[in-house]
Amino acid sequence: MTSQTAPPPPAATVPGRRPLTVRVAAWSAANPWKAVIGWILFVAVCFGAGQAAGTDKTAFSDFWIGEAGSAEAMAVDAGVAAPAVEHLLITSPSGDLDGAAAAAADATARMTALDEVAAVSEPVTADGGDAVMLSVTMSMPAHEAVDHVDALLETTAALQDSHPELEIAQTGGESMSVELDEQLGAGLAEVERFTLPITLLILFVAFGSLLLAGVPLALAVSSILAAVGVYALSSHFFPDAGGAVTSVLAMIGMAVGVDYSLFYLKRVREERLRAGAGAGLATAVELAAETAGRTIVTSGIAVVVSLAGLYLVDDVIFSSIATACIIVVAIAMVSSLTILPALLAKLGRRVDGGRLLRRKADREDGRLWTAMLRPALRRPAVTAVVGLAVVCGLAVPALAMTTSVEGKETFPKSLETIAAYDELVAAFPDAGVAHTVVARVDAANAEDLAAAVADLEARTQGHALFAETDGPRVRVSQDGTAIAIDLPVPYPTSDPRAAQSLELLREDWVPATIGGVEGAEYAVSGEPAYAADYSDHQSSRLLLVVGFVLLATLVVMLVAFRSLVFALLSMVLNLLSTLAAWGALVLVFQYTWAEDLLDFDSPGFIGSRTPLMVFAILFGLSLDYQLFVMSRIKEAAERGLAPREAIRQGILSSASVVTSAAVIMMSVFAAFVFIDRIEMKQLGFALALGVLLDAVVVRVMVLPALMAVVDRLGRWPARWRPLAAAGTPGGGRP
Repeated sequence: MTSQTAPPPPAATVPGRRPLTVRVAAWSAANPWKAVIGWILFVAVCFGAGQAAGTDKTAFSDFWIGEAGSAEAMAVDAGVAAPAVEHLLITSPSGDLDGAAAAAADATARMTALDEVAAVSEPVTADGGDAVMLSVTMSMPAHEAVDHVDALLETTAALQDSHPELEIAQTGGESMSVELDEQLGAGLAEVERFTLPITLLILFVAFGSLLLAGVPLALAVSSILAAVGVYALSSHFFPDAGGAVTSVLAMIGMAVGVDYSLFYLKRVREERLRAGAGAGLATAVELAAETAGRTIVTSGIAVVVSLAGLYLVDDVIFSSIATACIIVVAIAMVSSLTILPALLAKLGRRVDGGRLLRRKADREDGRLWTAMLRPALRRPAVTAVVGLAVVCGLAVPALAMTTSVEGKETFPKSLETIAAYDELVAAFPDAGVAHTVVARVDAANAEDLAAAVADLEARTQGHALFAETDGPRVRVSQDGTAIAIDLPVPYPTSDPRAAQSLELLREDWVPATIGGVEGAEYAVSGEPAYAADYSDHQSSRLLLVVGFVLLATLVVMLVAFRSLVFALLSMVLNLLSTLAAWGALVLVFQYTWAEDLLDFDSPGFIGSRTPLMVFAILFGLSLDYQLFVMSRIKEAAERGLAPREAIRQGILSSASVVTSAAVIMMSVFAAFVFIDRIEMKQLGFALALGVLLDAVVVRVMVLPALMAVVDRLGRWPARWRPLAAAGTPGGGRP
């Protein structure tokens, strides 16, 4: 057996060399009650201040992108923006519409009496005679209408009660938005109720103690509460885009909060075991702070850098997500370095956990991971090829990815407003999706503009790509210099024919008509235009974001490990995990074979925001796990172990932490698959599968195999040799 020189004492024990993480941990362990009370006050102040200040929302104009955004800006500036319109659909289960006229008159009277309503149209009967529609124009700007639509929904419910022989339903952008938000909120709340007990159970199995299991969970939850408050305060400088931003904050907060606590707590246990039963807990905490604490700081910086890449998307939604997640990662990092040492000091010997369950779990984990690692260390080249083949094979379908924005056709049919919309469009094709052409000129050319718009409208009539209308749907500014015209299409937003009609307008008809007017300024908006422009914008920013994150990651890993080879290796492996998740996403959701399995209707595309969301979140978590594993391998190498043995011990010593964290995150992400929104299903599936691949295939097969190949090629970093002295016995190759 090769002899080994004892490593030098950790910096935590050498006067004058105590890192900040050690000094903070030492103070917290020596003053646990001060640290605990200080943390509670910090969380309370952050959360309370955030609640008191409220959240400042983004302006409606912040969501405008591309030509569609230019059209909206022009319409608002000229006073020809489309108003908020809700539709009432009157049908009969029996097919008898004799009472529809009376119901329509009643609806007109009740709706007109509301302050929220500006006008109610005359009732229109469908060509088939089986439905009646009334259009209700709301009295405030369209972007404010969603806050006032409840009055209309209540009136519609009262109408239904007054006419039970008929079916009276309401639908429209505002009513659908309200119902979708309520459903999403309920789904996310269900996810939280599901994941918290699952997380507690996994931590209990890992630690063998309910008390210890509660520590990481309590720190994660308290970090999330503090971050929610700080995010609310930050929204007054960086406005909040709303939606599921807070849920993403909670998801990332739970991930890193639990990860950091797990890593720190496991290291404290190891230091106590290494020093013997009589070792003081305070010393173990300080030793853990010098090693695990440093890794946590590096991981936090790496994850923050990864998330910061989202700012380059130049989109308010991604900017809000980046701000929220950076805040919660920073707070979770601080909590693990400050309050956790204090809690461990108060726990005393109970930090060792339940012996029977813990020893059984450790023994089973040790056998399992030893067996799984054996191929990578005995046949590294073969194992690397097999692992890379699996990951790359899954990544290939990502080349065929098609992205688009969710349209009404992808929303849950279980919602009343969505079901009513489908019925409405089936009976009145011109009441669905529409293109909006906005144009303006100077006063001298106003008449020419009006004639050009009339010519454009005439071209659409009788064309297969456009819906027939009773007359032009035009809005004209008071001075006649600006006109907006709605041109309905009988197809949903994601239908290729809707895209064809948009291309026909933008590339041919609009330039040929309005473009011929001297000095005319024009743009095309509407749901298909917004979907196309948004998807193009995301695609154009994708490579920029990925490039920034990869370069920043390379720098962080290079600083952390002082090895260009391993920094490049880490970057490539993290990227492969993301690409594999993208490929699996395409295989499952762009096609129909998995619809019954996961309970969804394939839209034939991936949500425009999903690829970047998956990249940012999964890459950040992969970095987290990568740093935990690589830091343990580096420490093992510096203790004098041969490279292969350092790889084996480094992975084995971090396996339980990475496994527990991965299982927790998989349960969180998998729960999103059961939310009845296609975008949530796509996000949850991709993240859950990505974490699984990263924890099993990449960390157990590919990473150790490639590191062993690097050693075989003589590229093992010189800086990873034992700290005692260069060329120390045991530091050589196996």
